[in-house]
Amino acid sequence: MAADFSRLIEPRGVAVIGATEDARKIGGQPMRFLTEFGYEGAVYPVNPRYQTVRGLRCYASAAELPQPCDIGLIAVPGASVPQAIRDLGRAGVPHAIVLSAGFRELGERGMELQRALDSALADTGIRIIGPNCQGVMNLRARAYLGFGHSFANPALKAGPVSMVTQSGGFGYSVVSAAQREGIGFSYVFSTGNEANISSLEMMACLIERPEVEVLVTYMEGLTDGRALLALGERALQLGKPILVWKVGNTVAGRRAVASHTANLTASAELYRTAFERGGFVQIRDIDDLIDTLHVFLGGRLPKGKGVTILTTSGGAGVLMADRCEEAGLELPLPGQASIDAIRPVAPDFASIGNPVDVTAHFSAAWQEYNQIIRTLLADPSVDLLIPRSIGGANAEPWCAELLEILKGTDKPVIISQNEPPERIQSMIAMLREARVPLISTPARCAVAAGALSGFAARLRAHALRPAPQPRGVEPVLLDLPAEGGTLGEHRSKAILAAYGIPVTREVLLSPAEVGRLSALPFDAPWAVKIESPDIPHKTEAGCVRLGVAGLLGLKAAAREVEDNARRHHPEARIDGILVTEMARGTEVIVGAVVDPVFGPVVMFGLGGVAAELLRDVTHEFAPFDIRTARAMIGRIRAAPLLTGYRGRPPLDVDALADLLSRLSWLVADHAGRIAEIDLNPLFLGERGIVAADALVALKPAP
Repeated sequence: MAADFSRLIEPRGVAVIGATEDARKIGGQPMRFLTEFGYEGAVYPVNPRYQTVRGLRCYASAAELPQPCDIGLIAVPGASVPQAIRDLGRAGVPHAIVLSAGFRELGERGMELQRALDSALADTGIRIIGPNCQGVMNLRARAYLGFGHSFANPALKAGPVSMVTQSGGFGYSVVSAAQREGIGFSYVFSTGNEANISSLEMMACLIERPEVEVLVTYMEGLTDGRALLALGERALQLGKPILVWKVGNTVAGRRAVASHTANLTASAELYRTAFERGGFVQIRDIDDLIDTLHVFLGGRLPKGKGVTILTTSGGAGVLMADRCEEAGLELPLPGQASIDAIRPVAPDFASIGNPVDVTAHFSAAWQEYNQIIRTLLADPSVDLLIPRSIGGANAEPWCAELLEILKGTDKPVIISQNEPPERIQSMIAMLREARVPLISTPARCAVAAGALSGFAARLRAHALRPAPQPRGVEPVLLDLPAEGGTLGEHRSKAILAAYGIPVTREVLLSPAEVGRLSALPFDAPWAVKIESPDIPHKTEAGCVRLGVAGLLGLKAAAREVEDNARRHHPEARIDGILVTEMARGTEVIVGAVVDPVFGPVVMFGLGGVAAELLRDVTHEFAPFDIRTARAMIGRIRAAPLLTGYRGRPPLDVDALADLLSRLSWLVADHAGRIAEIDLNPLFLGERGIVAADALVALKPAP
């Protein structure tokens, strides 16, 4: 359940700690905003240096504050913040917004002050936004609780959008840009260091509010990926999109060295996976944000992927068609009834396909143009319509009639702008009033249409999603060593086998036992490997021999891998020589990591080049059922190779799905000790699957 931040969002009274008359100072700006911009709650200046500030009684200490006071807005030097928090606690104030800096953002230099702040928060129970934030806006209540250029604008209008941003300056510049495009925000929270209230907590609260139709977030990073997944799930339940602008996605993220799995699981990929599971819509620029807000605020969602383009410019239509397909949309041809209805009113040289191009010569015939719009909106193949606007003197009458037409349909319509905005201001105002999106370029129309269609598809899939299946394997108590680090292949495979994951038949022998060997329990050819927890990458160390036949060959191979191991790592612990059966089939790679943000995650891809060079892999958050595993397999680009591509026999995808689900339960059950699991390679055949190699990396026991 979302935390109750109602008194933080709608404060009846605000105390400004560090208040001053000087509007150039951080403590003076919110005093001006709160007394001049329409806030109707109580304002309490706090500063021992003054008797009054802006005509209001000034309190020497926050401990003296009267009620009701719901927020302490702290604008004093960082060293004074912990005492201000304690004073607010004595006055019964439940929340604070800490504008002050100098805490953990300074690294070790700020940690002593951070600990003092944490202690004050623990003792008082106060929940805070910040520190080191730019502040909070409630434009519905005209509460400007912050500082900076964006706060100094009393003309900002309230609207149905809210935002939580991890960058104050940039976030508030987005608010200003949206206002210029006619989009208003109800609430804006700059979360700063998130020492107490996280951006996820704030979003979970805001998305529940009925006045918030769309939520926006500018996100640099989180500490609780599972809370992000829960937020995305709730967004789908409510049918409210969260437009997420995630930055910091470069490959300079965390990389572990033990396994291939970790090298294929970067934080950025896991964020993308999380966004694709929930009610998130990813954006990459301010234009994306503005356009996507416009289409979602239209309040209409397409029932399918079919988009029809109506244009008076062939070039614009072709460009838009290209971009629509790139955005995952489909461009079905109009039905024959629509073609028959359009031909009598369209020019002889019109192209009645998709795009429907009536050419520039038709621009003046706005009534016939609207007749074509009526026809297309009635066509069952049209889920979303993108008509190019009519300009010039006919813009207003065309728009007025179009708005009447749209009252009779629930299909979304995105207008592709055909005139400079200064020439169609009246039409823009009419469309904005009716919440009909008008977007300035064909390509941007397609991007916004793709965002709308993608969210609608996710909602449909969520509504049809069956309940999770029961777990397919019972939890198993594992005998794990207390120390951390990698386990050898033999011991790693034993852990997999405990969860029913098929592994190759094998025997572990000492060098002396290999020398006395007269037979093996399975036939050649064999793989001969060193067994050592200190040599996780055996191939690179020359410690693997494949396709070995005959006992003499086996004994020679054993000597070679042992000699190579000792040269590669003279101090390595050697547990013996591992002799395994040779596996056959299509090579795939499967693994799991316990990510510090998202917890246990399973990765799957085809083996070799497809995984490591092309990065054709997919991820799923553990644990999950077999149905989810099948969907996971189908998401890789090379999935057709597993199901019988071009006459090849289909492989045992059911066995692969079962293995993925079992691995997900293994890593979820033991996430406290397991750091990584690497099954590479796995061999998938027409019947069955088997792990030919495995590596388990452990975290030290607590």
